[in-house]
Amino acid sequence: MKRRHFLISTLGLIPASIFGTRVMSNNEISTNHIEKVIKSDAEWAQLLTPEQYHILRQEGTEAPYSSSLNNEKQDGVYVCAACELPLFNSDMKYDSGTGWPSFFTTIDANVATKRDFKLIYPRTEYHCARCEGHQGHVFKDGPKPSGKRWCNNGLALKFMPA
Repeated sequence: MKRRHFLISTLGLIPASIFGTRVMSNNEISTNHIEKVIKSDAEWAQLLTPEQYHILRQEGTEAPYSSSLNNEKQDGVYVCAACELPLFNSDMKYDSGTGWPSFFTTIDANVATKRDFKLIYPRTEYHCARCEGHQGHVFKDGPKPSGKRWCNNGLALKFMPA
């Protein structure tokens, strides 16, 4: 975590506007200006399958190797299953061998991150920047050029062929 984000998000001593960022809920930092999609839990439950609701709204995780998107090889765009904001292009995808669709980068400004301590040690969780739907976690064991692995729940995505 960058020092300035630490100061902004945890100490609250420095106005976020100095750095051109906004502090979101749960220490989330956002530099984008995407119009939010806000719905009640009941509305999300009507729009999503029970499995999608569990992942996107309750920060659940699907079983590894359960997503058909693991084998998707076509050109296209991966969008948030809840609001259809584009999150990844197909050329960002790679086979990580982990059992979840994985990408080495994202479409800039369309994801927001926050720290997750659910497994006691800190991880970086990421969400759709528009609807705040949970997508997955980002790790530092990915391929070049980024060295990152954006590990996504397949049910949190829709694939739109080119």
